[in-house]
Amino acid sequence: MVHSLTTPTAFWFFYSVILLLALPSGKLRSSFLLMVPILAGIHLWNLPLGNLVQVKLFNFDLELMRVDKLSRIFGLIFCLAAFLGNLYAAHLRDTVQQVAALLYAGAAIGAVFAGDLITLFIYWEGTALASVFLIWARRTVASYHTGMRYLIIQIGSGVILLVGVALFFNETGSIRFELMTLTSLATWLIFLSFGIKCAFPLLHNWVQDSYPAATVTGTVILSAFTTKLAVYALARGFAGTEILIYIGAAMTLFPIFFAEIENDLRRVLAYSTNNQLGFMVVGIGIGTELSMNGAVSHAVAHILFKSLLFMSVGAVLFRTGTCKASELGGVYRTMPRTAIFCLIGAASISAFPLFSGFVTKSLILDAAAKGHYYIIWAILLFASAGVLSHSGIKIPYFTFFSHDSGLRPKEAPLHMQAAMGITAFLCIFIGCFPSTLYSLLPYPVEYQAYTTSHVVNQLQLLFFALLAFALLMRSGIHPPEIKAINLDSDWIYRRFLPSLIVKVKNLIDGFIFRIHRLIPLKLYSALRLIHILLGREGALARVLPVGSMVLWMVILLTITLVVSFIGF
Repeated sequence: MVHSLTTPTAFWFFYSVILLLALPSGKLRSSFLLMVPILAGIHLWNLPLGNLVQVKLFNFDLELMRVDKLSRIFGLIFCLAAFLGNLYAAHLRDTVQQVAALLYAGAAIGAVFAGDLITLFIYWEGTALASVFLIWARRTVASYHTGMRYLIIQIGSGVILLVGVALFFNETGSIRFELMTLTSLATWLIFLSFGIKCAFPLLHNWVQDSYPAATVTGTVILSAFTTKLAVYALARGFAGTEILIYIGAAMTLFPIFFAEIENDLRRVLAYSTNNQLGFMVVGIGIGTELSMNGAVSHAVAHILFKSLLFMSVGAVLFRTGTCKASELGGVYRTMPRTAIFCLIGAASISAFPLFSGFVTKSLILDAAAKGHYYIIWAILLFASAGVLSHSGIKIPYFTFFSHDSGLRPKEAPLHMQAAMGITAFLCIFIGCFPSTLYSLLPYPVEYQAYTTSHVVNQLQLLFFALLAFALLMRSGIHPPEIKAINLDSDWIYRRFLPSLIVKVKNLIDGFIFRIHRLIPLKLYSALRLIHILLGREGALARVLPVGSMVLWMVILLTITLVVSFIGF
Protein backbone atom coordinates (compact mmCIF):
# COMPACT_ATOMS: atom_id res chain seq x y z
CA MET A 1 0.00 0.00 0.00
CA VAL A 2 1.34 3.43 -0.94
CA HIS A 3 0.23 6.73 0.57
CA SER A 4 1.69 9.51 -1.54
CA LEU A 5 1.29 13.24 -1.91
CA THR A 6 4.01 13.46 -4.55
CA THR A 7 6.50 11.48 -6.58
CA PRO A 8 9.76 11.02 -4.69
CA THR A 9 12.37 13.38 -6.12
CA ALA A 10 14.81 10.50 -6.60
CA PHE A 11 12.37 8.84 -9.01
CA TRP A 12 12.68 11.80 -11.37
CA PHE A 13 16.26 10.74 -11.97
CA PHE A 14 15.41 7.04 -12.25
CA TYR A 15 12.57 7.60 -14.73
CA SER A 16 14.76 9.91 -16.77
CA VAL A 17 17.20 7.06 -17.48
CA ILE A 18 14.51 5.37 -19.63
CA LEU A 19 13.91 8.58 -21.58
CA LEU A 20 17.65 9.18 -21.90
CA LEU A 21 18.19 5.80 -23.53
CA ALA A 22 15.39 6.53 -25.98
CA LEU A 23 17.07 9.75 -27.14
CA PRO A 24 19.79 9.80 -29.79
CA SER A 25 23.29 10.48 -28.52
CA GLY A 26 24.34 14.10 -28.97
CA LYS A 27 23.25 17.58 -27.95
CA LEU A 28 19.67 16.47 -27.34
CA ARG A 29 20.83 14.07 -24.64
CA SER A 30 23.09 16.70 -23.10
CA SER A 31 20.19 19.17 -22.94
CA PHE A 32 17.95 16.52 -21.39
CA LEU A 33 20.58 15.79 -18.75
CA LEU A 34 20.55 19.47 -17.79
CA MET A 35 16.78 19.64 -17.56
CA VAL A 36 16.36 16.70 -15.17
CA PRO A 37 18.10 18.25 -12.10
CA ILE A 38 16.56 21.67 -12.83
CA LEU A 39 13.03 20.25 -12.84
CA ALA A 40 13.79 18.07 -9.81
CA GLY A 41 15.12 21.09 -7.93
CA ILE A 42 12.03 23.16 -8.76
CA HIS A 43 9.82 20.27 -7.68
CA LEU A 44 11.73 19.95 -4.43
CA TRP A 45 11.69 23.68 -3.74
CA ASN A 46 7.89 23.71 -3.84
CA LEU A 47 7.29 20.66 -1.66
CA PRO A 48 5.69 21.14 1.75
CA LEU A 49 7.39 19.83 4.88
CA GLY A 50 6.36 16.46 6.23
CA ASN A 51 6.34 12.75 5.39
CA LEU A 52 4.95 12.84 1.88
CA VAL A 53 5.35 9.24 0.67
CA GLN A 54 4.76 6.17 2.84
CA VAL A 55 4.98 2.60 1.59
CA LYS A 56 3.87 -0.57 3.40
CA LEU A 57 6.32 -3.39 2.67
CA PHE A 58 6.42 -6.69 4.62
CA ASN A 59 4.83 -5.02 7.66
CA PHE A 60 7.43 -2.24 7.56
CA ASP A 61 6.35 1.36 7.17
CA LEU A 62 8.84 2.90 4.75
CA GLU A 63 9.06 6.68 4.43
CA LEU A 64 10.40 7.56 0.99
CA MET A 65 10.02 11.33 1.20
CA ARG A 66 10.57 12.91 4.59
CA VAL A 67 11.00 16.60 3.87
CA ASP A 68 12.33 18.94 6.55
CA LYS A 69 14.83 21.78 6.48
CA LEU A 70 17.80 19.47 6.94
CA SER A 71 16.91 17.11 4.10
CA ARG A 72 15.67 19.89 1.82
CA ILE A 73 18.94 21.84 1.76
CA PHE A 74 20.93 18.70 0.98
CA GLY A 75 18.44 17.74 -1.72
CA LEU A 76 18.68 21.18 -3.31
CA ILE A 77 22.47 21.25 -3.35
CA PHE A 78 22.55 17.71 -4.78
CA CYS A 79 20.25 18.81 -7.61
CA LEU A 80 22.50 21.81 -8.24
CA ALA A 81 25.61 19.59 -8.17
CA ALA A 82 23.98 17.22 -10.67
CA PHE A 83 23.21 20.13 -12.99
CA LEU A 84 26.74 21.53 -12.79
CA GLY A 85 28.29 18.08 -13.27
CA ASN A 86 26.14 17.38 -16.33
CA LEU A 87 26.92 20.80 -17.79
CA TYR A 88 30.64 20.19 -17.28
CA ALA A 89 30.25 16.79 -18.99
CA ALA A 90 28.14 18.07 -21.90
CA HIS A 91 30.77 16.94 -24.44
CA LEU A 92 30.44 13.28 -23.42
CA ARG A 93 28.84 10.77 -25.71
CA ASP A 94 29.35 7.93 -23.25
CA THR A 95 26.01 6.37 -22.28
CA VAL A 96 27.57 4.52 -19.35
CA GLN A 97 28.72 7.74 -17.68
CA GLN A 98 25.48 9.56 -18.42
CA VAL A 99 23.33 6.81 -16.94
CA ALA A 100 25.67 6.37 -13.96
CA ALA A 101 25.55 10.11 -13.21
CA LEU A 102 21.74 10.13 -13.19
CA LEU A 103 21.40 7.02 -11.04
CA TYR A 104 24.12 8.21 -8.65
CA ALA A 105 22.50 11.60 -8.11
CA GLY A 106 19.07 10.00 -7.76
CA ALA A 107 20.28 7.48 -5.17
CA ALA A 108 22.01 10.20 -3.13
CA ILE A 109 18.87 12.37 -3.17
CA GLY A 110 16.71 9.38 -2.29
CA ALA A 111 18.93 8.62 0.72
CA VAL A 112 18.65 12.22 1.93
CA PHE A 113 14.86 11.98 2.05
CA ALA A 114 14.73 8.47 3.54
CA GLY A 115 12.74 8.50 6.76
CA ASP A 116 13.62 4.94 7.72
CA LEU A 117 16.77 2.86 7.87
CA ILE A 118 15.67 0.25 5.30
CA THR A 119 15.08 2.88 2.62
CA LEU A 120 18.35 4.50 3.60
CA PHE A 121 20.15 1.17 3.12
CA ILE A 122 18.68 0.63 -0.34
CA TYR A 123 19.77 4.05 -1.55
CA TRP A 124 23.07 3.76 0.35
CA GLU A 125 24.00 0.74 -1.74
CA GLY A 126 22.55 2.39 -4.84
CA THR A 127 25.11 5.18 -4.61
CA ALA A 128 27.91 2.60 -4.47
CA LEU A 129 26.71 0.58 -7.45
CA ALA A 130 26.05 3.62 -9.65
CA SER A 131 29.18 5.60 -8.81
CA VAL A 132 31.69 2.80 -9.49
CA PHE A 133 30.92 3.03 -13.23
CA LEU A 134 32.33 6.56 -13.23
CA ILE A 135 35.67 4.92 -12.34
CA TRP A 136 35.34 1.95 -14.67
CA ALA A 137 34.34 4.29 -17.50
CA ARG A 138 38.01 5.16 -17.88
CA ARG A 139 38.39 1.64 -19.27
CA THR A 140 41.93 0.92 -18.13
CA VAL A 141 43.33 -1.97 -16.13
CA ALA A 142 44.26 0.38 -13.28
CA SER A 143 40.77 1.91 -13.14
CA TYR A 144 39.25 -1.58 -13.09
CA HIS A 145 41.27 -2.57 -10.02
CA THR A 146 40.63 0.77 -8.35
CA GLY A 147 36.92 0.38 -9.02
CA MET A 148 36.95 -3.06 -7.44
CA ARG A 149 38.65 -1.72 -4.31
CA TYR A 150 36.16 1.16 -4.21
CA LEU A 151 33.20 -1.19 -4.63
CA ILE A 152 34.39 -3.55 -1.90
CA ILE A 153 34.68 -0.67 0.57
CA GLN A 154 31.38 0.94 -0.38
CA ILE A 155 29.43 -2.32 -0.41
CA GLY A 156 31.13 -3.25 2.85
CA SER A 157 29.78 -0.05 4.35
CA GLY A 158 26.30 -1.07 3.24
CA VAL A 159 26.62 -4.58 4.68
CA ILE A 160 27.69 -3.13 8.03
CA LEU A 161 24.73 -0.75 7.86
CA LEU A 162 22.34 -3.64 7.14
CA VAL A 163 23.61 -5.66 10.12
CA GLY A 164 23.29 -2.58 12.32
CA VAL A 165 19.74 -1.96 11.12
CA ALA A 166 18.75 -5.57 11.80
CA LEU A 167 20.16 -5.43 15.33
CA PHE A 168 18.59 -2.02 15.90
CA PHE A 169 15.17 -3.33 14.89
CA ASN A 170 15.64 -6.37 17.12
CA GLU A 171 16.49 -4.12 20.07
CA THR A 172 13.94 -1.34 19.59
CA GLY A 173 11.28 -2.64 17.21
CA SER A 174 11.73 0.52 15.12
CA ILE A 175 13.40 1.28 11.79
CA ARG A 176 12.92 5.06 11.89
CA PHE A 177 15.98 7.04 10.90
CA GLU A 178 16.32 9.56 13.68
CA LEU A 179 18.76 10.65 16.37
CA MET A 180 20.61 7.72 17.97
CA THR A 181 23.12 7.24 20.77
CA LEU A 182 26.15 4.97 20.85
CA THR A 183 24.85 2.63 23.52
CA SER A 184 24.65 -0.68 21.66
CA LEU A 185 26.37 -2.76 19.02
CA ALA A 186 23.64 -1.82 16.57
CA THR A 187 24.21 1.91 16.75
CA TRP A 188 28.00 1.45 16.72
CA LEU A 189 27.71 -0.54 13.48
CA ILE A 190 25.50 2.13 11.92
CA PHE A 191 27.96 4.76 13.09
CA LEU A 192 30.86 2.81 11.54
CA SER A 193 29.00 2.49 8.26
CA PHE A 194 28.48 6.25 8.11
CA GLY A 195 32.13 6.75 9.09
CA ILE A 196 33.40 4.68 6.16
CA LYS A 197 31.56 6.85 3.63
CA CYS A 198 32.56 9.98 5.55
CA ALA A 199 36.23 8.91 5.30
CA PHE A 200 37.07 8.72 8.99
CA PRO A 201 40.80 8.35 9.77
CA LEU A 202 42.15 4.94 8.67
CA LEU A 203 38.92 4.46 6.68
CA HIS A 204 39.60 7.36 4.35
CA ASN A 205 41.88 6.19 1.58
CA TRP A 206 39.16 5.11 -0.78
CA VAL A 207 38.82 8.86 -1.52
CA GLN A 208 42.46 9.27 -2.62
CA ASP A 209 42.33 5.94 -4.44
CA SER A 210 39.12 6.45 -6.41
CA TYR A 211 38.78 10.16 -7.20
CA PRO A 212 41.96 10.44 -9.30
CA ALA A 213 41.16 7.13 -11.03
CA ALA A 214 37.80 8.31 -12.35
CA THR A 215 37.25 10.09 -15.63
CA VAL A 216 37.74 13.85 -15.88
CA THR A 217 34.02 14.47 -15.43
CA GLY A 218 33.44 11.49 -13.15
CA THR A 219 35.72 12.92 -10.49
CA VAL A 220 33.66 16.12 -10.36
CA ILE A 221 30.47 14.13 -9.86
CA LEU A 222 32.04 11.75 -7.33
CA SER A 223 33.24 14.67 -5.21
CA ALA A 224 29.72 15.99 -4.70
CA PHE A 225 27.65 13.14 -3.33
CA THR A 226 29.02 10.20 -1.34
CA THR A 227 30.93 12.01 1.42
CA LYS A 228 28.28 14.72 1.79
CA LEU A 229 25.59 12.06 2.03
CA ALA A 230 27.58 10.62 4.94
CA VAL A 231 27.75 14.09 6.52
CA TYR A 232 23.97 14.32 6.23
CA ALA A 233 23.56 10.84 7.77
CA LEU A 234 25.76 11.78 10.73
CA ALA A 235 23.87 15.05 11.17
CA ARG A 236 20.58 13.17 11.14
CA GLY A 237 21.59 10.22 13.28
CA PHE A 238 24.44 11.28 15.57
CA ALA A 239 24.30 15.03 16.15
CA GLY A 240 25.90 15.92 19.47
CA THR A 241 27.91 12.67 19.70
CA GLU A 242 31.08 13.92 21.39
CA ILE A 243 33.46 11.40 19.86
CA LEU A 244 32.81 13.05 16.50
CA ILE A 245 34.55 16.20 17.73
CA TYR A 246 37.84 14.38 18.15
CA ILE A 247 37.43 12.28 15.02
CA GLY A 248 36.75 15.44 13.04
CA ALA A 249 39.76 17.21 14.53
CA ALA A 250 42.00 14.32 13.47
CA MET A 251 40.46 14.45 9.99
CA THR A 252 41.42 18.11 9.61
CA LEU A 253 45.06 17.50 10.55
CA PHE A 254 46.55 14.40 8.94
CA PRO A 255 45.66 15.17 5.29
CA ILE A 256 47.71 18.37 5.39
CA PHE A 257 51.05 16.58 5.43
CA PHE A 258 50.14 14.03 2.77
CA ALA A 259 48.74 16.73 0.49
CA GLU A 260 51.96 18.72 0.72
CA ILE A 261 54.07 15.87 -0.68
CA GLU A 262 51.57 14.65 -3.25
CA ASN A 263 52.34 15.14 -6.93
CA ASP A 264 48.97 14.21 -8.43
CA LEU A 265 46.85 17.35 -8.06
CA ARG A 266 43.58 15.43 -8.00
CA ARG A 267 44.95 13.41 -5.08
CA VAL A 268 45.85 16.70 -3.38
CA LEU A 269 42.21 17.75 -3.74
CA ALA A 270 41.09 14.36 -2.43
CA TYR A 271 43.20 14.90 0.72
CA SER A 272 41.70 18.37 0.93
CA THR A 273 38.27 16.73 0.93
CA ASN A 274 39.24 14.76 4.05
CA ASN A 275 40.41 17.98 5.66
CA GLN A 276 37.18 19.84 4.97
CA LEU A 277 35.00 16.93 6.02
CA GLY A 278 36.73 17.14 9.38
CA PHE A 279 35.31 20.63 9.94
CA MET A 280 31.80 19.35 9.24
CA VAL A 281 32.24 16.33 11.54
CA VAL A 282 33.43 18.59 14.37
CA GLY A 283 30.36 20.78 13.90
CA ILE A 284 28.07 17.75 14.05
CA GLY A 285 29.84 16.45 17.13
CA ILE A 286 29.42 19.72 19.01
CA GLY A 287 25.72 19.47 18.21
CA THR A 288 24.56 23.01 19.00
CA GLU A 289 22.31 24.92 16.61
CA LEU A 290 25.23 27.14 15.63
CA SER A 291 27.59 24.23 14.94
CA MET A 292 24.95 22.23 13.06
CA ASN A 293 24.22 25.23 10.87
CA GLY A 294 27.96 25.55 10.32
CA ALA A 295 28.36 21.88 9.36
CA VAL A 296 25.43 21.95 6.93
CA SER A 297 26.35 25.26 5.35
CA HIS A 298 29.98 24.19 4.99
CA ALA A 299 28.83 20.99 3.27
CA VAL A 300 26.93 23.14 0.75
CA ALA A 301 29.89 25.47 0.24
CA HIS A 302 32.28 22.53 -0.02
CA ILE A 303 30.30 20.91 -2.81
CA LEU A 304 30.62 24.14 -4.79
CA PHE A 305 34.23 25.15 -4.23
CA LYS A 306 35.58 21.60 -4.35
CA SER A 307 33.67 20.94 -7.57
CA LEU A 308 35.16 24.15 -8.95
CA LEU A 309 38.70 23.06 -8.08
CA PHE A 310 38.17 19.59 -9.54
CA MET A 311 36.66 21.20 -12.64
CA SER A 312 39.64 23.50 -13.19
CA VAL A 313 42.23 20.76 -12.64
CA GLY A 314 40.09 18.43 -14.76
CA ALA A 315 40.00 20.98 -17.58
CA VAL A 316 43.80 21.12 -17.56
CA LEU A 317 43.91 17.31 -17.55
CA PHE A 318 41.42 17.26 -20.43
CA ARG A 319 43.59 19.60 -22.51
CA THR A 320 47.09 18.42 -21.54
CA GLY A 321 46.61 14.77 -20.56
CA THR A 322 48.24 15.25 -17.15
CA CYS A 323 47.47 16.69 -13.73
CA LYS A 324 50.88 16.04 -12.18
CA ALA A 325 52.41 19.10 -10.53
CA SER A 326 55.86 18.11 -11.78
CA GLU A 327 54.63 18.23 -15.39
CA LEU A 328 52.55 21.41 -15.32
CA GLY A 329 53.21 25.13 -14.91
CA GLY A 330 52.79 28.20 -17.07
CA VAL A 331 49.43 26.97 -18.32
CA TYR A 332 47.77 30.28 -17.39
CA ARG A 333 49.13 31.76 -20.64
CA THR A 334 46.66 29.84 -22.79
CA MET A 335 44.01 28.93 -20.16
CA PRO A 336 43.52 32.27 -18.36
CA ARG A 337 39.82 31.89 -17.57
CA THR A 338 40.32 28.41 -16.12
CA ALA A 339 43.14 29.86 -14.00
CA ILE A 340 40.82 32.59 -12.69
CA PHE A 341 38.13 30.06 -11.83
CA CYS A 342 40.72 27.95 -10.01
CA LEU A 343 41.84 30.99 -7.99
CA ILE A 344 38.22 31.66 -6.98
CA GLY A 345 37.87 28.05 -5.80
CA ALA A 346 41.18 28.34 -3.95
CA ALA A 347 40.08 31.55 -2.23
CA SER A 348 36.78 29.93 -1.26
CA ILE A 349 38.28 26.81 0.27
CA SER A 350 40.86 28.97 2.07
CA ALA A 351 38.03 31.02 3.62
CA PHE A 352 39.08 34.41 2.30
CA PRO A 353 36.53 37.13 3.17
CA LEU A 354 33.93 37.66 0.42
CA PHE A 355 34.14 33.99 -0.55
CA SER A 356 31.86 31.15 0.53
CA GLY A 357 34.25 29.29 2.84
CA PHE A 358 34.62 32.32 5.08
CA VAL A 359 30.91 32.59 5.94
CA THR A 360 30.49 28.86 6.63
CA LYS A 361 33.72 27.77 8.31
CA SER A 362 33.53 30.65 10.82
CA LEU A 363 30.24 29.23 12.16
CA ILE A 364 32.04 26.03 13.17
CA LEU A 365 35.03 27.85 14.65
CA ASP A 366 32.80 30.11 16.73
CA ALA A 367 30.73 27.13 17.89
CA ALA A 368 33.91 25.38 19.07
CA ALA A 369 35.00 28.50 20.96
CA LYS A 370 31.58 29.02 22.55
CA GLY A 371 31.50 25.35 23.57
CA HIS A 372 34.87 25.84 25.33
CA TYR A 373 36.62 23.36 23.05
CA TYR A 374 39.70 25.56 22.92
CA ILE A 375 42.16 22.87 21.86
CA ILE A 376 39.80 21.80 19.09
CA TRP A 377 39.44 25.45 18.07
CA ALA A 378 43.23 25.77 17.85
CA ILE A 379 43.44 22.58 15.76
CA LEU A 380 40.79 23.91 13.38
CA LEU A 381 42.68 27.17 13.12
CA PHE A 382 45.90 25.36 12.24
CA ALA A 383 44.01 23.20 9.74
CA SER A 384 42.61 26.35 8.12
CA ALA A 385 46.15 27.57 7.52
CA GLY A 386 47.10 24.14 6.20
CA VAL A 387 44.30 24.02 3.65
CA LEU A 388 45.43 27.40 2.34
CA SER A 389 48.86 25.91 1.75
CA HIS A 390 47.90 22.73 -0.09
CA SER A 391 44.66 23.75 -1.84
CA GLY A 392 44.62 27.52 -1.75
CA ILE A 393 48.20 27.93 -2.99
CA LYS A 394 49.62 24.62 -4.21
CA ILE A 395 46.79 23.77 -6.61
CA PRO A 396 46.70 27.05 -8.60
CA TYR A 397 50.45 27.69 -8.26
CA PHE A 398 51.73 24.37 -9.57
CA THR A 399 48.95 24.03 -12.14
CA PHE A 400 49.16 27.48 -13.70
CA PHE A 401 51.97 29.67 -12.36
CA SER A 402 55.09 27.67 -11.42
CA HIS A 403 57.94 26.90 -13.82
CA ASP A 404 57.11 27.06 -17.50
CA SER A 405 56.42 23.50 -18.59
CA GLY A 406 56.24 24.53 -22.24
CA LEU A 407 52.63 23.35 -22.50
CA ARG A 408 50.36 25.65 -24.50
CA PRO A 409 46.95 23.95 -24.43
CA LYS A 410 43.73 25.45 -25.66
CA GLU A 411 41.33 27.06 -23.22
CA ALA A 412 38.73 24.70 -21.75
CA PRO A 413 35.64 24.00 -23.88
CA LEU A 414 32.84 26.54 -23.53
CA HIS A 415 30.50 24.22 -21.62
CA MET A 416 33.26 23.51 -19.08
CA GLN A 417 33.89 27.24 -18.75
CA ALA A 418 30.15 27.78 -18.24
CA ALA A 419 30.03 25.16 -15.45
CA MET A 420 33.09 26.69 -13.79
CA GLY A 421 31.74 30.22 -14.24
CA ILE A 422 28.39 29.43 -12.60
CA THR A 423 30.10 27.65 -9.71
CA ALA A 424 32.57 30.50 -9.25
CA PHE A 425 29.72 33.01 -9.23
CA LEU A 426 27.92 31.01 -6.52
CA CYS A 427 31.09 30.87 -4.40
CA ILE A 428 31.35 34.67 -4.55
CA PHE A 429 27.61 35.26 -4.15
CA ILE A 430 27.40 33.15 -0.99
CA GLY A 431 30.48 34.87 0.37
CA CYS A 432 29.03 38.33 -0.25
CA PHE A 433 25.40 37.56 0.64
CA PRO A 434 25.50 34.77 3.23
CA SER A 435 21.95 35.42 4.41
CA THR A 436 20.67 33.66 1.28
CA LEU A 437 22.32 30.42 2.38
CA TYR A 438 21.63 31.02 6.06
CA SER A 439 17.88 31.22 5.37
CA LEU A 440 17.91 27.61 4.14
CA LEU A 441 19.70 26.13 7.15
CA PRO A 442 17.98 23.79 9.65
CA TYR A 443 17.95 26.32 12.51
CA PRO A 444 17.39 30.08 12.67
CA VAL A 445 20.66 31.97 12.15
CA GLU A 446 21.53 34.99 14.25
CA TYR A 447 25.14 35.33 13.21
CA GLN A 448 27.26 38.02 11.64
CA ALA A 449 30.25 36.69 9.74
CA TYR A 450 31.55 40.11 8.75
CA THR A 451 32.62 41.60 12.02
CA THR A 452 35.92 43.41 12.37
CA SER A 453 37.45 40.72 14.58
CA HIS A 454 36.42 37.90 12.22
CA VAL A 455 37.78 39.60 9.12
CA VAL A 456 41.02 40.84 10.70
CA ASN A 457 41.80 37.53 12.41
CA GLN A 458 41.14 35.55 9.25
CA LEU A 459 43.23 37.85 7.09
CA GLN A 460 46.11 37.66 9.57
CA LEU A 461 45.96 33.87 9.50
CA LEU A 462 45.85 33.74 5.72
CA PHE A 463 48.66 36.24 5.15
CA PHE A 464 50.93 34.48 7.62
CA ALA A 465 50.19 31.18 5.85
CA LEU A 466 51.05 32.83 2.53
CA LEU A 467 54.27 34.16 4.02
CA ALA A 468 55.17 30.72 5.37
CA PHE A 469 54.60 29.14 1.95
CA ALA A 470 56.76 31.78 0.26
CA LEU A 471 59.59 31.28 2.76
CA LEU A 472 59.45 27.49 2.40
CA MET A 473 59.60 27.79 -1.38
CA ARG A 474 62.43 30.32 -1.34
CA SER A 475 64.47 28.34 1.16
CA GLY A 476 63.93 25.04 -0.66
CA ILE A 477 62.41 23.40 2.41
CA HIS A 478 59.03 22.86 0.76
CA PRO A 479 58.73 19.21 -0.36
CA PRO A 480 59.62 18.95 -4.05
CA GLU A 481 57.09 17.70 -6.57
CA ILE A 482 58.39 14.28 -7.60
CA LYS A 483 56.91 11.54 -9.71
CA ALA A 484 55.79 9.05 -7.09
CA ILE A 485 52.72 7.38 -5.61
CA ASN A 486 52.37 8.06 -1.91
CA LEU A 487 50.57 5.56 0.28
CA ASP A 488 49.32 6.16 3.81
CA SER A 489 46.80 3.84 5.49
CA ASP A 490 45.98 2.22 2.14
CA TRP A 491 49.42 0.60 2.48
CA ILE A 492 47.59 -1.91 4.67
CA TYR A 493 45.35 -3.25 1.89
CA ARG A 494 47.48 -2.37 -1.14
CA ARG A 495 50.83 -3.68 0.08
CA PHE A 496 50.70 -5.43 3.48
CA LEU A 497 47.59 -7.59 2.99
CA PRO A 498 48.48 -8.71 -0.56
CA SER A 499 52.00 -9.66 0.57
CA LEU A 500 50.58 -11.41 3.64
CA ILE A 501 48.13 -13.33 1.44
CA VAL A 502 50.97 -14.37 -0.85
CA LYS A 503 53.04 -15.59 2.10
CA VAL A 504 50.11 -17.53 3.57
CA LYS A 505 49.39 -19.02 0.15
CA ASN A 506 53.03 -20.10 -0.19
CA LEU A 507 52.91 -21.72 3.25
CA ILE A 508 49.71 -23.59 2.39
CA ASP A 509 51.11 -24.64 -0.99
CA GLY A 510 54.28 -25.90 0.70
CA PHE A 511 52.25 -27.83 3.29
CA ILE A 512 50.09 -29.40 0.59
CA PHE A 513 53.20 -30.28 -1.42
CA ARG A 514 54.72 -32.01 1.59
CA ILE A 515 51.48 -33.88 2.24
CA HIS A 516 51.39 -34.98 -1.36
CA ARG A 517 54.91 -36.29 -1.01
CA LEU A 518 54.41 -37.94 2.41
CA ILE A 519 51.09 -39.66 1.70
CA PRO A 520 52.44 -41.91 -1.08
CA LEU A 521 55.45 -42.85 1.06
CA LYS A 522 53.32 -43.68 4.12
CA LEU A 523 50.78 -45.47 1.98
CA TYR A 524 53.53 -47.54 0.37
CA SER A 525 54.92 -48.45 3.83
CA ALA A 526 51.47 -49.53 5.06
CA LEU A 527 50.84 -51.63 1.99
CA ARG A 528 54.25 -53.24 2.38
CA LEU A 529 53.49 -54.14 6.04
CA ILE A 530 50.16 -55.66 5.04
CA HIS A 531 51.87 -57.64 2.34
CA ILE A 532 54.45 -58.91 4.82
CA LEU A 533 51.74 -60.04 7.22
CA LEU A 534 49.03 -61.22 4.86
CA GLY A 535 50.81 -61.85 1.61
CA ARG A 536 51.45 -65.29 0.21
CA GLU A 537 54.80 -65.39 1.95
CA GLY A 538 53.56 -63.50 5.03
CA ALA A 539 53.74 -64.73 8.59
CA LEU A 540 49.99 -65.01 8.95
CA ALA A 541 49.57 -66.73 5.60
CA ARG A 542 51.97 -69.64 6.23
CA VAL A 543 50.49 -73.18 6.58
CA LEU A 544 51.11 -74.53 10.12
CA PRO A 545 51.07 -78.26 11.25
CA VAL A 546 47.94 -79.61 12.97
CA GLY A 547 49.96 -80.31 16.11
CA SER A 548 50.91 -76.67 16.43
CA MET A 549 47.27 -75.64 16.22
CA VAL A 550 46.32 -78.20 18.91
CA LEU A 551 49.15 -76.98 21.11
CA TRP A 552 47.94 -73.34 20.80
CA MET A 553 44.36 -74.39 21.61
CA VAL A 554 45.56 -76.19 24.78
CA ILE A 555 47.54 -73.10 25.83
CA LEU A 556 44.57 -70.79 25.29
CA LEU A 557 42.20 -73.17 27.12
CA THR A 558 44.59 -73.38 30.09
CA ILE A 559 44.84 -69.58 30.31
CA THR A 560 41.03 -69.33 30.21
CA LEU A 561 40.60 -71.87 33.04
CA VAL A 562 43.20 -70.13 35.20
CA VAL A 563 41.57 -66.75 34.73
CA SER A 564 38.14 -68.20 35.49
CA PHE A 565 39.41 -69.92 38.64
CA ILE A 566 41.11 -66.79 39.96
CA GLY A 567 38.04 -64.75 39.21
CA PHE A 568 35.84 -67.25 41.02
